[in-house]
Amino acid sequence: MKREDKRLTSFEEDFPTSYWRDSVDLRTYPALHEDLHVDIVVVGAGITGITAAYLLQKAGKSVALLEADRVLNGTTGHTTAKITAQHGLIYDELLSTLGEKQARLYFEANRDALTFIEDLVTEHEMQCDFSKQDSYVYATTATSEENINKEAKAYETLGIDGELLYSLPIDIDVRNALVMPNQAQFHPVAYLQSVLDAFTRAGGQVFEQTVAVNVETGEQPTVLTKDNQRVRCQHVLICTHFPFYEGRGLYSTRMYADRSYVVAARTKKPYPGGMYLSADSPTRSLRSVSVDGEDLVLLVGEGHKTGQAEDVAERYETLKQFGDDVFGVTSVPYHWSAQDLTTLDQIPYVGELTKGESHVLVATGFRKWGMTNGTAAALLLHDLVLDKENRYQSLFTPTRFSPRPSIQNFLKENINVGAQLLKGKLSQQKTDVDQLKKDEGAVVNIKGERKGAYLDKEGKLHIVDTTCTHIGCEVGWNNAERSWDCPCHGSRFTYTGEVIEGPAEKPLQTYDYKMLDNLTSDDSGY
Repeated sequence: MKREDKRLTSFEEDFPTSYWRDSVDLRTYPALHEDLHVDIVVVGAGITGITAAYLLQKAGKSVALLEADRVLNGTTGHTTAKITAQHGLIYDELLSTLGEKQARLYFEANRDALTFIEDLVTEHEMQCDFSKQDSYVYATTATSEENINKEAKAYETLGIDGELLYSLPIDIDVRNALVMPNQAQFHPVAYLQSVLDAFTRAGGQVFEQTVAVNVETGEQPTVLTKDNQRVRCQHVLICTHFPFYEGRGLYSTRMYADRSYVVAARTKKPYPGGMYLSADSPTRSLRSVSVDGEDLVLLVGEGHKTGQAEDVAERYETLKQFGDDVFGVTSVPYHWSAQDLTTLDQIPYVGELTKGESHVLVATGFRKWGMTNGTAAALLLHDLVLDKENRYQSLFTPTRFSPRPSIQNFLKENINVGAQLLKGKLSQQKTDVDQLKKDEGAVVNIKGERKGAYLDKEGKLHIVDTTCTHIGCEVGWNNAERSWDCPCHGSRFTYTGEVIEGPAEKPLQTYDYKMLDNLTSDDSGY
């Protein structure tokens, strides 16, 4: 499907739309309306859940895949879609914190994931724009130059194929760069729709609009849904970005949520190929994508902790300006955002939800590298369910603990949570609800109480309580996605209060506009 091209003057004027989802005619699947009994329940239809479901169904298990919304509508449908083991400057850090063995295993797990994806694309003759690309991380400052030198030495220590360079094919003045050859990129939604098709052909069942809310644990666990269906099984695989069920795992204290932004731009200068990532902050990431036979440039970056940015729309403008400086931007047909989770030691949590609970498995914390990390997680989940040996199990197990850096980062992140909680409670709101313009939202003061208000394009007012239903932090307005975002653990809500992202499970409390007696603006629509 082709969208009308447009020259955006403000990214607040157009709702973010992912090219990956917009360009594929995704199949729809029914909601679950009755109790079910299968071997495996996979909750979450992103790259990890779909891949794991496919592998287990292929292995002879009966598998049900449950998705709260539409398939591929979460992080996977909004990714940059680089398939690479070059995850920024990770290997020097892993060498110093976890040691050579674990650092090498991390590389090999992601390398194996790339190989798996390539083999599956070939096996099923998928039309998903898979192409091999060299991957570069580059430095523009003296500090990052030294960091790349350290990363290059880590490559040598770990036996990773790479080369230190002092220029790039793109028009960016760099001090040095590190290339990892023969990585890849693809169209993630086209790829995973093909995997879904293979899954259903093998007898797998997919249920959309089916919200899992709890798990009854035991040797035959049961997944409970919002509409009171019960799905009994032998294993539950929780692949829902943030685990919808934490058990005793305390995952909200062991991860933080981060958002990043994507601008897909037509440019004056041709794109030279390759995938690029800056080692400096704010991060800049680049790759191309073919749209109707024409190369667009994906400009990615401007990351920040969820709920901790005042003007989200400005992030898109900044990326567009960066692209204009390098390539000359002529138009922006698409822009979107993504959210991901980072663990205490930057290695994903994949395995038993809590120690000794072998029938409930989890995969989360991919740190924006979900194409390879998510695939590696699915391969590991498959082996754990089938009781097969997997040499990556100890690396990824959620029950692992290493004092460095886990204790330091645990304290850092939870001090941040406390600060955000206090900041929200003490903040004074100056916006009056009758000052809102159409398609504008803000935290407002209503009769001395802190509320969230959004006046939609038709002039209807939507009012919510701004207290997050997770631990009580105060949410803030996201002016690009028209959402309420929590700065503590990354929960997100629609402007009508419904949950978009966990760990919050309950919606924000809503209020009828009639509770207000001070609406005087003509823009109110009443």
